[in-house]
Amino acid sequence: MHFGKTVFTQVMEWVHPEQFRRCVVRYQGNYKVSNFSCWEQFLAMGFAQMTFRESLADIEICLRSRGRQLYHMGFQSSIAHSTLADANATRDWRIYADLAEGLIRRARKLYAHESLEVELEHTIYALDSTTIDLCLSLFPWARFRSTKAAVKLHTLLDVRGPIPTMISISEGKQADVQILDKLIIEPGAFYVMDRGYIDFQRLFRFISIRPLVPQHQLVMWIRGLGIGCEFCKQFCQRDLLKDVYAQNL
Repeated sequence: MHFGKTVFTQVMEWVHPEQFRRCVVRYQGNYKVSNFSCWEQFLAMGFAQMTFRESLADIEICLRSRGRQLYHMGFQSSIAHSTLADANATRDWRIYADLAEGLIRRARKLYAHESLEVELEHTIYALDSTTIDLCLSLFPWARFRSTKAAVKLHTLLDVRGPIPTMISISEGKQADVQILDKLIIEPGAFYVMDRGYIDFQRLFRFISIRPLVPQHQLVMWIRGLGIGCEFCKQFCQRDLLKDVYAQNL
């Protein structure tokens, strides 16, 4: 019989207890909580993510089937469907958002010097979105079409890793290009995106914060948007830069 730590426990050890405690205290997550703490909620949802559970009932059944291992996994009490549902509905989501930001910073440091197929010292980001279908009867606030509900998940991915550096959830009807207004642009970085993000007034921010961008970087950036080579040539001429944007504002 194996007496070592479970794989799940070893993965969760990467989350420092003090880091998590500070996030909980910051938003009073365990205020008036007698059982099923924020840590146990995090463990339950982390287990669900790693084992591809599809519902709260699925999480409950799976965890209860491993009752003898719950304590070694970090749980102090058994998992009930209603308890987990209440915790997900009432606990402050910012606890886990702050925790995720801390973990992302740690992960990016680990992959900072990972080699890419192209020789670039700068950071490369990939920006895209995906539509997540929802049940209209359960999520009437997320109406997407007459018979369907949906939300849109926008993700900015650091290609080294790859590691998500920004995740934003919006209405399903929101245009992809609007997420550019929320981006904190990193000077000198490459941003790869498709045609859905072509808006010259918004894209001007990418150039205005770094006026000394090399020509090859501009060409790669614009070609990634699917714009013709002749436009790239004109765009990269510094004297015409403002004129090109002025025509498209």
